[in-house]
Amino acid sequence: MFNLVQHNNVTYYFDPKKLSVKVEDAFNIEFWRRSNLIMGSATGRGTTWFVKEQSNEFAIRHYYRGGLLGKVVRDSYLYLGMKKTRSVAELNALEQLKKSNVNVPSPIAAKVTRHGLFYKTDIITQKIHQSSALVDRLQREVMSADIYQRIGQEIKKMHQAGVNHTDLNCHNILIDSKQTVWLIDFDNCRIELGNSSWKQSNLKRLLRSFKKEQSRKGIKFELSDWQHLLTGYGVSSLSDV
Repeated sequence: MFNLVQHNNVTYYFDPKKLSVKVEDAFNIEFWRRSNLIMGSATGRGTTWFVKEQSNEFAIRHYYRGGLLGKVVRDSYLYLGMKKTRSVAELNALEQLKKSNVNVPSPIAAKVTRHGLFYKTDIITQKIHQSSALVDRLQREVMSADIYQRIGQEIKKMHQAGVNHTDLNCHNILIDSKQTVWLIDFDNCRIELGNSSWKQSNLKRLLRSFKKEQSRKGIKFELSDWQHLLTGYGVSSLSDV
């Protein structure tokens, strides 16, 4: 269960069982820096900070827009209710996936700052320990058929939970030191009911990602690997999804 706390125009939505510090401090990078608990960072549209909180490792991320609109409106979104904010929707999707035994980061907290009709937002999730993105692994090594089948199995479980990962790609699949497969980055993902054409769209997007990175970075990927992934998903071709 998530708690909700509000201070003026800032609302925090968080799991109190997973935080041993005040939620306000948890989103303050200077707090972690003073405590000497910042483990590192990663850059994409913005900076994701990795911090250590007791025995836990967290990823703290501010939401930024992509595409052409992102060049004009960098990090503001139209407010349509708390549950529809990017961060809270992502936390709820992660919570649903965890209940369905999908390997995803644990949802920790969301911060929503209102500015009239608009809002800015941040999220804290579990950092997957000793893991690397599939695309990075594929630049160094050939992955086994078993790994691809595990990837297919996790995607299948995600789909059975009704979650549409609208940006499924080989950057958003992690492999940890125990060879466990994790799915991450559920920003702007949706809970879907009824029509299942979105499942095939997710997989097509992932296949395009493999081909794109094969062309750009020379990742060690073959179409036979894709067939192993489909086997893990439980189909022989995309038309069977």
